[in-house]
Amino acid sequence: MSTVSTPARPRTAPAPPRVPAAQRIARWSATHRWAALGLWVLLVAGTLVGGLAAGTRSQTAAEQGTGESGRADIALEQAGFPPDTSERVLVQAPVGSTLSKADLAAVTADLHARWADLPEVATTGDPVRSADGRSALVPLTLEVGNATGADADAAASEAVVPVIAATDAVAAEHPDLSIHEVGSASLDVAIDDQVSSDFASAEKLSLPVTFVILLLAFGAILAAGVPVLLALSSVGSAIGLAALVSHLIPATDTLSSVILLVGMAVGVDYSLFYVRRMREEMARGADRRSAIDIAAATSGRAVVTSGLAVIVSMAGLFFAGASIFTSMAVGTMLVVAVAVLGSLTALPAMLSLLGGAIDRPRIPLLHRLSRPGKPRFWPAAMRVILAKPAVSLVLAVLALGALALPALGMKTSDTSLEAMGKSIPAIAPYTAMTHAFPQEGSAHTVALWSPDDAPLDLSATKAATDDLVADAKASGLFADLSGVALDVAPDGRTARLDLPVAGDPAGSEAIASLDLLRGTLVPALHAELPDASVAVTGDSAQTVDFGHALSSHLPLVIAFVVATSFVVLLIAFRSVVVAATAIVLNALSVSAAYGLLVLVFQHGVGADLLGVTNTGFVVNWLPLFLFVILFGLSMDYHVFVVSRIREEHVPGVSTRLAVSRGVTASAGVVTSAAVVMVAVFAIFASLSLIEFMQLGIGLAAAVIIDATVVRAVLLPSAMTLLGRYNWWLPRWLDRILPAAHA
Repeated sequence: MSTVSTPARPRTAPAPPRVPAAQRIARWSATHRWAALGLWVLLVAGTLVGGLAAGTRSQTAAEQGTGESGRADIALEQAGFPPDTSERVLVQAPVGSTLSKADLAAVTADLHARWADLPEVATTGDPVRSADGRSALVPLTLEVGNATGADADAAASEAVVPVIAATDAVAAEHPDLSIHEVGSASLDVAIDDQVSSDFASAEKLSLPVTFVILLLAFGAILAAGVPVLLALSSVGSAIGLAALVSHLIPATDTLSSVILLVGMAVGVDYSLFYVRRMREEMARGADRRSAIDIAAATSGRAVVTSGLAVIVSMAGLFFAGASIFTSMAVGTMLVVAVAVLGSLTALPAMLSLLGGAIDRPRIPLLHRLSRPGKPRFWPAAMRVILAKPAVSLVLAVLALGALALPALGMKTSDTSLEAMGKSIPAIAPYTAMTHAFPQEGSAHTVALWSPDDAPLDLSATKAATDDLVADAKASGLFADLSGVALDVAPDGRTARLDLPVAGDPAGSEAIASLDLLRGTLVPALHAELPDASVAVTGDSAQTVDFGHALSSHLPLVIAFVVATSFVVLLIAFRSVVVAATAIVLNALSVSAAYGLLVLVFQHGVGADLLGVTNTGFVVNWLPLFLFVILFGLSMDYHVFVVSRIREEHVPGVSTRLAVSRGVTASAGVVTSAAVVMVAVFAIFASLSLIEFMQLGIGLAAAVIIDATVVRAVLLPSAMTLLGRYNWWLPRWLDRILPAAHA
């Protein structure tokens, strides 16, 4: 009986591994370099032109509000109240003297004569003297036509400029007296001019400083110029896109500067990682195409992972409870996304086009020092750190913990007039006016409006508000209330009552009167007017509500950023431990930056050395904003270093050796990227306003800590101690996680 044998089925060859998307895009861009560059230019030019054509819709003051004051601001803005465009000129005799009638009459006559020629002046008034006789106010109102609300504020800001010039001319004619324009419009112009001037200086400095640092890192003009060019084009495109999006989500006034700050940081970093890796591979003998391909598979993949981590961190600002952070979230997410796209498309195309010419023209000495080669410092440092990783880890954690400890006593506050006055000269006359005329300073505004279309019961409303004013007078916490009167909007549905307060609106007296108003007087008013909606706004109320919104939303922001960052890293590295380690190390880095801010700005440690102002507090919006920004930017270094370690470990190298090689190989580019970031942030720390000083110092300090202690000591020590557990992933999780290359 014959046996029929079935021929063996031929073995199917295993499918080749799928090429990651970043590598596929880079290959296409390098192969079709002119098409890729053309598409990039079209994107940048199209978004810029589109943004300029559409214009930017800025947030109004009411749209920036939060809580109770935010509701009141919106109601008042929609009510159509005639705008208050009043300005005053403060005339003061020298300290210890009395302002004579003759001097005041002469100044008033000169002011009226100059104002008579200005169409921007609507009305003028007679001077009012202070109780001590040293000071006087000469009133005027600005012409803004039929504008109301935000439009009236914008018109007043334009109209006040020639009025200030006329006032300054009169002041020059009376050198023995102090003569200054004081008012909301003039103060807004002074602050806006200072901020614009500061940002213009910072923007002019950041580009040459960044280029010089990259020149030191690469030793060649083209190699240094490519990252700057990509970062600038990403910033330009993002600003255009943000202008288009602003018609859905209105933008803040400083959004373009925030986009520049973040865009230059990540744009230069991403290009730096890519260009450095390509140069390394070419130095090892790889041809142009292979070097770009390897850079895309390694640095390109790290850029995508880092970009996603930064974007999800910035998305945490959507949960901050304030519209200004929503605008910042949109802008920063856009610029990071555009920078990632550019690093995957335009950058490989440029590198393919330039090839070996990327190292031209060479700076003789610098190029020799920057050539890829075997470093000496970092291998020696790794031998010391990894010889006793547990000791290194404990010492680094203790050092950062000690630095973070002062953050437990952090005091937050809005920027006070006193702190602003050191950088903006126009604040001093305003402060002098409020001392001489307390009723002319800040005020709590009680807003009343009908929740339906029915008009307010004016007789009942007036009687109830008269009771409130009487109780406020009796408390002694307010300024002179003798001239307070109920102001009713033209539609009859809304009314307002302004109660002046003495001193700084962020000061203890103003806050005490606000607490009385909200805790006792307004509830009593609402009991008399149960059918009306009542809320309190004003500078003090806005400060308190904004701080409360930030503190109440901070846990939600932290939870979102931590959770989404963990998921991104989990998918990218397919390791629970790597993702968890990143979260812990980033939290340590941010906490240390908080502690340093408290030491410098709250306790004055090193404030004189750094040339910054000891304010006694940290600006209230900084902790939340810094957390989101730092958590995102810290991912840059972490992802890049861990990617290099993983690259060394995959072929089977031991964890200790992979960590040593990975940190050593990435140290140069991480150091260069950190120096760029620190330099840019330090420039912002030199700005006049205290919030930008604190922002710059906080960001620069965190980057230094992150690039040195965290990435050079904590990360390698922790990964060495964890060994093979670094790459632990439960099987059930491995089955459900999407592929990283997707």
